[in-house]
Amino acid sequence: MSVDRVTNVLLCGIGGQGVLTAAELLARAAIAAGHDVKKTEVAGMAQRGGVVTSHLRFGPRVLAPAIPDGETDLLIGFEAAEALRWIGQVRAGGRIVANALRVKPPVVHQGLFAYPDDPIGAARAKGADRGIDVRSLDARAIADDLGNMKLINTAMLGAVADLLPLSPDALRALVVDVFRARKPALADLNAQAFDAGRAAVAAEAESAPAAAAS
Repeated sequence: MSVDRVTNVLLCGIGGQGVLTAAELLARAAIAAGHDVKKTEVAGMAQRGGVVTSHLRFGPRVLAPAIPDGETDLLIGFEAAEALRWIGQVRAGGRIVANALRVKPPVVHQGLFAYPDDPIGAARAKGADRGIDVRSLDARAIADDLGNMKLINTAMLGAVADLLPLSPDALRALVVDVFRARKPALADLNAQAFDAGRAAVAAEAESAPAAAAS
């Protein structure tokens, strides 16, 4: 991804995970960096654990908020199966960062769809022939360790901080400042969640070549 072109980011997950908040924070970071920014979202049935998606586009000039089919540069999946479900929107050579969390939506409990056995593994297999880099982390475990499940979205922001044409440190500062203004007691926890998410994805990237060699 380059600062000289439009960057397309698709965020997906389920209601209550903070998907839309994460999209808003990324948009604010892009605006602060001087980009033209467009954003749109679909949050139908979010309150019932339904699908939530947000399209974020930023660059020198953005004409429309919706990402054209198959042109997503970075897919941020807050739930494992949702990351797999949206992989068709990722361009060849694009990236996916997926939360390992598995949550079966109502349509699975109703028997309308089957939940995949290994959604992240399936995403890696499906994306391999198009050179899609799939990374994962357990954002829920990070949030649980810090004692607040609402930190999942901050951990996910940290996880993608080094994969965007934005300053990771500026994004971190913005996230912490926003929460310091809203809920001062949570500012330090959000900083820790951001750093933990960033470290988790970096560690996986470092281990990938060794795993491939073996």
